[in-house]
Amino acid sequence: MTLKVISAEDILFEGQVSSVTLPGAAGAFTVLANHASLISTLTPGSIVYTADGGQKGEIPLQGGIVDVDSNIVSVCIY
Repeated sequence: MTLKVISAEDILFEGQVSSVTLPGAAGAFTVLANHASLISTLTPGSIVYTADGGQKGEIPLQGGIVDVDSNIVSVCIY
């Protein structure tokens, strides 16, 4: 699936991942391939992802929103 992380200033990450864990308002949740569509607010924490090659990455955030649809995870952070 594709993960896109953007801020008001820049594209922070765009690439293929096997999983992504996000800090949702009701607690952290993980998105895997073929996840059901959803929209959620995000709280302060980190986006933790595993790229298709197995490399792990982490992006800190103060808040934002996420949209999951058709194996595309779009995150707008602030």
